Amino acid sequence: MSHPVIDDLLWRKTTKKYDSSKKVSEQDLAILFEAMRLSPSSINSQPWKFVVIESDEARQRMSKTFSRMHEYNQPHVFESSQFILFAYNPRYNRSDFDKVVAQYIEDGRVKTEDSNKAYGAFVFAENNTDETGDTSCWTRAQTYLALGNSLHTLARLKIDATPIEGIDAELVNKEFEKELDGYYCEVALAIGYHHNDDFNAKLPKSRLNMDEVLLRI
Repeated sequence: MSHPVIDDLLWRKTTKKYDSSKKVSEQDLAILFEAMRLSPSSINSQPWKFVVIESDEARQRMSKTFSRMHEYNQPHVFESSQFILFAYNPRYNRSDFDKVVAQYIEDGRVKTEDSNKAYGAFVFAENNTDETGDTSCWTRAQTYLALGNSLHTLARLKIDATPIEGIDAELVNKEFEKELDGYYCEVALAIGYHHNDDFNAKLPKSRLNMDEVLLRI
């Protein structure tokens, strides 16, 4: 099948080694960040925070979080162009949704006098909140929607990427507690351009056959 979308997805491979001399342009970063902001989420909750690690000081801090495990991912911290923490709000509540409704009004999506109707969707958040106020199972899933959207955007821009669940979440959240401000990170994304020695870039794309994953009924 030949189509620009399919071509982009066939081009994308998880980068195993980055060329630290190549940096993503500010123009492309602006496109990526806007795509991240525009990611879809349940009831348009947008329960996420993205922390972009790019300064030497921030990279050193991130590097320290690999002291106990997943050391094989540590080089990405220094070699990638940017290293992005994808965090979710573990206790999403009505005050968080207030910001969404206020934005609806500012953007002209909802009239002020009809704002109460917009809160009808919040019942879905309530249904995904446990007795302690924890919404992690729901908000974590929304963050992966943003991650997937980011990967596709990067493929369109021909920028390499590595989604990374191999982080020490406990140390990451402790080290960046101030920046995360109550949000919780369990996955990160390295971006940049692969090194010529990246073995995965030379391997053919491999996925299960269509009839193994899709059923039309």
